[in-house]
Amino acid sequence: MNNVHRITLTSGEPAGIGPDLCLLIKNNHPVEIVILGSRQLLQQRATELNLDIDLADYQPDQLPIAGHICLLDIAMQHDCSAGSLNPDNASYVLAMLERATQGCLNNEFSAIVTAPIHKGNINNAGISFTGHTEFLAQLCQTETPVMMLATEGLRVALATTHIPLHKVAENITSEKLETVLTILHQDLVSKFGIAQPRILVCGLNPHAGEDGHLGMEEIDIIIPLLEKLRQQGIKLVGPLPADTLFTPNKLANADAVLAMYHDQGLPVLKHMGFGKAVNITLGLPIVRTSVDHGTALELAGTGKADSGSLDVAINTAIAMMH
Repeated sequence: MNNVHRITLTSGEPAGIGPDLCLLIKNNHPVEIVILGSRQLLQQRATELNLDIDLADYQPDQLPIAGHICLLDIAMQHDCSAGSLNPDNASYVLAMLERATQGCLNNEFSAIVTAPIHKGNINNAGISFTGHTEFLAQLCQTETPVMMLATEGLRVALATTHIPLHKVAENITSEKLETVLTILHQDLVSKFGIAQPRILVCGLNPHAGEDGHLGMEEIDIIIPLLEKLRQQGIKLVGPLPADTLFTPNKLANADAVLAMYHDQGLPVLKHMGFGKAVNITLGLPIVRTSVDHGTALELAGTGKADSGSLDVAINTAIAMMH
């Protein structure tokens, strides 16, 4: 019985550092890693980086081998130069994600790890796209995915993700918070093995609303909802002022933090662990992790890309599979 798992790595925006990172993976993982991307592109990038790498073809009919790295060749319609975006390659980027997701849904792969994509470039191709998280949720027919970033000592999940700041308050509803907190609790138990997770919840407003003087969302929405979930046995602390929540004594016994919006929680996490953090999508029927950084077009093909976050993303995906 072969119990070696096979995970897939999408190589991301072809003009960015995704292809570079794929060429830097170490072959010491206890899984087989199947890179999705254009063979021509990866060979071209290997030449630019002076790397002597010739990836074997993915053999789906053969049993996976621990430490083996291979390539599932996805055709790229247009040539690509490192650092130069081409909207005509947007469909190639999405084709990789669709193939990887389908492979996970039919148990061909045990997890997806994603290299960075360029949201603007996909939108410039005329394709409405808000991010990996939302796109994968659509492919998995999951209504509410939850975005969480993690680094050593801190996990931050988001109540809202890629929306303009002026729309955040209207998106903080009892229904949304209940769904997000329930998924966060369930996945901390099932995918991270934490029996009784303790979650700290940020307020939306400065000073968590200061008894209604700085906003009513805490009193009207957040506090009643947290009380309801506590009665269901979920361990929640808050709402707490975000400016003092991220202090060592508060975080000491916390398994995760729920921030109300993207730039409330993620700057702190990235300050703590940039380059050593991982982006995790919760609430999906599959395991998906990603790097914590963008496409870094200026570093593509230069040999200066750091694969630290990708290593963490791969290791986190492996840990979550069991």
